[in-house]
Amino acid sequence: MIIDATCCLEYVIPVEVHAIFMLRPRSGWGQWIMREEFNIKPRVPVIEYTDFYGNLCQRIVLPKGSFHYSMKCRAWVPAELDSQPLALLQTVKQLPVDVLHYLLPSRYCQSDKLGDLATYIVGNAPSNHQHVTSLRNWVHDNIAYERGTSNSSTSALETTTTRRGVCRDFAHLGIALCRAIKVPARMVVGFVHGLEPMDLHAWFEAYIGGRWFSFDATEDHPGGNRIVIAYGRDAADVALASLFGPFTCTTMQVTVAIAPETEEA
Repeated sequence: MIIDATCCLEYVIPVEVHAIFMLRPRSGWGQWIMREEFNIKPRVPVIEYTDFYGNLCQRIVLPKGSFHYSMKCRAWVPAELDSQPLALLQTVKQLPVDVLHYLLPSRYCQSDKLGDLATYIVGNAPSNHQHVTSLRNWVHDNIAYERGTSNSSTSALETTTTRRGVCRDFAHLGIALCRAIKVPARMVVGFVHGLEPMDLHAWFEAYIGGRWFSFDATEDHPGGNRIVIAYGRDAADVALASLFGPFTCTTMQVTVAIAPETEEA
């Protein structure tokens, strides 16, 4: 499937502010960025770099006044989520060194405090993809999606108590439960076609059988049509805009649409 996505941000800056943006997707496993455009107004220098997780970042000094940031892209992505139900979990000894840090507790994912819950949920499920599916299903069935019931400081442990939250809370809890049973897990943010209301979205991936698989506990039947922007241990690593000073965000607009059939052909 070919997807068109856009994101537009408008700010009012009272004084010069340093900022880091992370809104440019890259081609990789399961997606091909066919076309991409990135614009800022006023025109100021941009320093681009790749962070520890492979995300493409832009370092910008925002001048006093109004500031506009926008991006749009066209990407080929799978229409369905990839799944291999019989893919086996790996022991810690078998894991490659570059995924080991995804086993550790992090700021929003206190996996060291959720071992009993995770073990109870998976029960006697086979030691394969089904383990993580069981965790995803439990989060979906036991956490209510309610806007305004959490904030930027809400952690996975708190979500197990309140039993409500938004996509980032669902992702954090899924990640923490995976790590609690020694399955590497990471947070993903990006665009998803068909969200209501439309916004940027968060889900999680688990490392199973030597590769990453996507899981989304917010949906009854998670599908594909996703453009990944960034990966990280949790939300602290995937902030799409980090401004180190005072600001007011006056506009945030996101669109995701299926490209015309003539383009796909």
